[in-house]
Amino acid sequence: MRKRDHSLLANGASLLVCGLLAGLVVAAAAFPAVAMGGLAAKAGADTFDSLPTDLDVLPAPQISEVYASDGKTLLTYLYDENRHDVPISEVAPIMRDALVASEDIRFYDHNGVDFKGVARAFVANQQSDGVAQGASTLTMQYVRQVIGYTAKTPQQVLAATEKTPARKLAEIKRALALEKKLNKEQILERYLNIASFGHNAYGIYAASQVYFGKPPSELKLEEAALLAGLVQAPSAYDPADEKKRPKALERRVYVLNQLVKLGKITQQQADEAQKIELNIKGERTPEGCGEVQRTDLGAGFFCDYMIRWWNEQEAFGADRYERENRLRSRGYKIVTTLDIQTQAGAKRNIEQYMGKRDPSEALMLAATEPGTGKVRMLAANRNYSNDQSGNGINTEPTKKARGVKGNYPNTTVPLLSGGADIQGYQVGSVFKIFTLVTALKQGIQLDYEADTPSPVTTKYILERGSPAACPGTVYYCPKNSGGNGQGIKNMWTAFGSSTNTFFVPLQEKVGADKVVETAKSMGIRFHSDEDRGFGDNPKSAVQWGAFTLGVSIQTPLEMANAYATLAADGKYCTPTPIEEITEISGGAKVEGGAAKCEQVMSEDVARAATDAARCPVGDKSQWDRCAGGTATGMKGQFLSSWPIAGKTGTTDSEKSATFEVFTKQLSVFGVITDPDYPRTPKVFKHDQVNPAVAATLRDGMQGKPAIQFGKPSSGLSFGAPKAPRPAPSAGGTPGGRPPGGGCRPGQPNCRPGG
Repeated sequence: MRKRDHSLLANGASLLVCGLLAGLVVAAAAFPAVAMGGLAAKAGADTFDSLPTDLDVLPAPQISEVYASDGKTLLTYLYDENRHDVPISEVAPIMRDALVASEDIRFYDHNGVDFKGVARAFVANQQSDGVAQGASTLTMQYVRQVIGYTAKTPQQVLAATEKTPARKLAEIKRALALEKKLNKEQILERYLNIASFGHNAYGIYAASQVYFGKPPSELKLEEAALLAGLVQAPSAYDPADEKKRPKALERRVYVLNQLVKLGKITQQQADEAQKIELNIKGERTPEGCGEVQRTDLGAGFFCDYMIRWWNEQEAFGADRYERENRLRSRGYKIVTTLDIQTQAGAKRNIEQYMGKRDPSEALMLAATEPGTGKVRMLAANRNYSNDQSGNGINTEPTKKARGVKGNYPNTTVPLLSGGADIQGYQVGSVFKIFTLVTALKQGIQLDYEADTPSPVTTKYILERGSPAACPGTVYYCPKNSGGNGQGIKNMWTAFGSSTNTFFVPLQEKVGADKVVETAKSMGIRFHSDEDRGFGDNPKSAVQWGAFTLGVSIQTPLEMANAYATLAADGKYCTPTPIEEITEISGGAKVEGGAAKCEQVMSEDVARAATDAARCPVGDKSQWDRCAGGTATGMKGQFLSSWPIAGKTGTTDSEKSATFEVFTKQLSVFGVITDPDYPRTPKVFKHDQVNPAVAATLRDGMQGKPAIQFGKPSSGLSFGAPKAPRPAPSAGGTPGGRPPGGGCRPGQPNCRPGG
């Protein structure tokens, strides 16, 4: 196109703007004049009037803050965009002035479209035969960014930013309408909060923190001028990048000069500000569970559990994507259930008692609050981190042969709560509690007696050749630890001494399927295909003879919460990591974090089971019927100030050792094993897990009163006089076969627990 024709078209467009569509000139200012031919032909008053004025202002993504249960101890930030909206009153006046000076010096004089700026830019563009200047006002820039944030498809994102006359006209129409709804301070506040300042800082609050480590209310002239200059090209002007800092400082000079023109500072102030050397931090705001603020707490696993839990809650969205998006973009203040006192104690005790153990071995502790389901602690001798470059070799034989790294000392797998490849660990005789509870639910009293020969033949059928069968038979033949009979036992003494040949026959008496149902009602879930084949199928569950000995694989969190049901007098609550959720902006409460609670057994049954559970830990039952125990030293050494109950557990061949101990206010469970290879040939004793669990309960209970467990009724404890139960036979073949499936020779679930 010839220069003369070019000018004629431009003049025609200008006349059209003056007569019918003033905003059309702005389009010319932003695009080469050659575009005006098509624009002038298509645009008119009717076209402009038909453009939408509404602006769907959805909240820009906000950073969420995660706190411990005290509501003050910051654990971490969660975000996709590091942004935290603040009212303009919390932004230093010089920062407000600097942004106006940088982006729209006539901001307070126009009504959304700067016609003087349009004319100036239009002339400059014609003289340069291209785009030399733009004429977007601060209001128009804000409109453009809002449209970009509300876009739901890639095409809409492109349409919001592409340089076309149609987009520019729509932007102008909305800017004019917006200025009729909002005053200048409201528009400026919104712009300050939505703008990108580079270095993963969105909005003035994040920018002020990232670059200078201070709130925007404390920004000085030299700092404000720098930040204001970044919004034009945040990537190109990043002052935290040594190579880009010179451009950022040049832009700062421009902003300072504009402030002089605006009359907000003097030339002397501008000159002095230019000379000040800035202390630019450029520190990215930490995000996620790998960057928990209190490293001494080791709370990364709790953080990870909280996120996994959140993503499963229907209250937070229709699907996992929507839930996670809300968590990372709605600007929540999330007060979790993590108790600093208990978590810090657990971390400290784990480090103390693991001492010189092989680093591949893990001591994992979990704690919940009875009656609420609140998860108070998750801790292990592992660092929650994605950096596994220095990890040791995996101990699982096939992975070890391939040189695959193990999950120590760093990992992000959910060792304590389950998920991903973690299904859990065999927990041993702590499972006997489910048989005891089931018997009590069926009216069998605590003083029910039985002989306990070792081995004892049961009616549970195994496949021929199973090592867990009595010699020459297909019947499950459990033994006591040490292989000796222990004489006549009742529930108090059998639970205290963890007598296998009391509890397997008792499970047979009440029905293994009923014991499985009890366990499930107390929060036990089955994670492996093998366990689900028994536990989720009643016809198979009836034949799960070794269930009471803890052969299924469970997570520490499940076990702590199951025992918490007893402390809560039979009320089971689903575990929850949430105390309270509020919106940071406005403080509105967000529903969805509460646990679901249900009375799964009578108060009397729970109290009777607790009374028996006081025996293993050396406490005194309400009826004074304990005789020894498996963890008697824990009472006097750590927990003499509070009534306690619990149980130890050892798996077959001592591949793991477990300990559960609880008060009315807190339930703590621990397991020591090799999580990379739970079927390890290593032997694990109670030397580490027992004192670590007990000391952690002690630490968590500091400052809490001693509350006595409820006393079970005499009827459920003793009942009416009755004939003694016939002793189980030692060896031999019982008559009759119960229905149900068998199991394979050598199958772990067919072998006795410890």
